Amino acid sequence: MGSALARSIRRAVRAPLLQAALAGAARLSLPRAHALGAALGRGLYRYDNDLRRVAAVNLRLAFPCWEVARREALLRETLEETGKAMLELGALWGWEQARCLGLVREVWGGEHLEAARSGGRGAVLISPHFGAWEIIGLYVSARYPFTVMYRPPRIEQLDARVRRARERFGARLVPTDASGVRALYSTLRAGGLVGILPDQDPGPRGSVFAPFFERPAATMTLLPRLLARSGAVPLLAYALRLPGGAGYRLVFRRAPEGLDDADAVAAATALNRMVEALVRRHPAQYQWGYRRYRTRPPGEPPLY
Repeated sequence: MGSALARSIRRAVRAPLLQAALAGAARLSLPRAHALGAALGRGLYRYDNDLRRVAAVNLRLAFPCWEVARREALLRETLEETGKAMLELGALWGWEQARCLGLVREVWGGEHLEAARSGGRGAVLISPHFGAWEIIGLYVSARYPFTVMYRPPRIEQLDARVRRARERFGARLVPTDASGVRALYSTLRAGGLVGILPDQDPGPRGSVFAPFFERPAATMTLLPRLLARSGAVPLLAYALRLPGGAGYRLVFRRAPEGLDDADAVAAATALNRMVEALVRRHPAQYQWGYRRYRTRPPGEPPLY
């Protein structure tokens, strides 16, 4: 009970500090935010902290054959990208619509969105924790009916702030329960778009173990059911940070076959393979600080 109370107090204290940090970051230009974020990331690299420890474990698991110096270089670079992700939230969550969406400099594959809408099937946007993934929902929801499942942050006092930021251009956030799943189906039946974060650890329920960088990772079973029942078009969606804080390149690509396989493990394997291929192309922009292997197969020891 004491530890739970202590955690609640720490979160309550952190909430106004984070709110103030977001407000301050919103006053920065994107190049300035990314420059300061990179400096913050270098600080995260130099000093012991949870993000650094988790990212180091994940990189060691993903690239066991790399030389230590190569992994260390990637660790530093990915923590710099993590710092950029933190500070760019000021713009993505605080700027008015025209200014915020003006940060999208390039859109590759936007025709896939139009085709899914015109065909009446709707689309499932599969957006990993990669690059500036927050801007995907903002860009899409400003143009199309868009529904995405939402898990409230651990710091309860930030819930309203996060909801307001993500819904302000038209997105609909729904809970991660049966009512939320029904809302996803309803949106797809109307030819709209839904968003899925494919690389969250869903825990032991609603998941199967499938390889991710050759390690068993608890992987959602919702996506294959959603695709099989709705007939929606699966699209991989991600946003790359451009150099020097120049903005973002949004990419929408048709997902490979197999994501709707009736065999849950086969579908999960296809999903993880798709995410892994993206990460291997741009490894620094992946969120390596997330405990992707938190849920372990029965009898396996924890990795973090």
